[in-house]
Amino acid sequence: MADSNEMTINLVVLGRTQTGKSAAGNSLLGSSDFESHRSPSSVTTCCSLGRSCRISGIIRRNGCELALRVQVLDTPSYPHSGLSKEQVRDTVRSALAHYFGEEGLHLALLVLRADLPPCMDESDHAIQFIQELLGPTWKDFTAVLLTHADKAEEAGFSEEAYLHSASTTLLSLLSSVQHKYIFLDNQKSIIKEERAIVLRKLLNFVRQNNYQVLLLKHSKE
Repeated sequence: MADSNEMTINLVVLGRTQTGKSAAGNSLLGSSDFESHRSPSSVTTCCSLGRSCRISGIIRRNGCELALRVQVLDTPSYPHSGLSKEQVRDTVRSALAHYFGEEGLHLALLVLRADLPPCMDESDHAIQFIQELLGPTWKDFTAVLLTHADKAEEAGFSEEAYLHSASTTLLSLLSSVQHKYIFLDNQKSIIKEERAIVLRKLLNFVRQNNYQVLLLKHSKE
């Protein structure tokens, strides 16, 4: 909280190369802070923090409207084409402590492509990676962000139909994070109304968690 009329939510985006992780961060911020383009190798090699402008009309508490600010930490992908798992983990862990060490983290967003369902090994590796970063309460502070939802829609799948036919691996992952998930349409993500819908869903997850934050301190192993 910067003041009594403003609320800040702190987010980190995690995911594989080419899942649209940095693009999702830009959509949440309503900006182009993070480099994002198709590439045969991992684009993001270090962590960077993006901050949104004040956003109105999104949240009310105790009958009063609050201005919202969003902070997003973009991270290198895991697996990474040029960094080891340990390098990615230590880089992200250090950045989380640096940027959110005092204020805490509200949500980690695991970014997956809706048009490329995860295999079991990929899901297991992602969960293990998040556990190492966030600790034993990771489930309370993790949500799944399904990008390229427009591709699934083009294939004739509504959100309900998509989940009905989703793999057991994805359904198990969603269940483990208490069904905290959001579909992000990459074609509409820059539209103000679409962004507002996504932010309200994120705020609902934060509210369900009683506005708790995860405090992260850097520790050398």
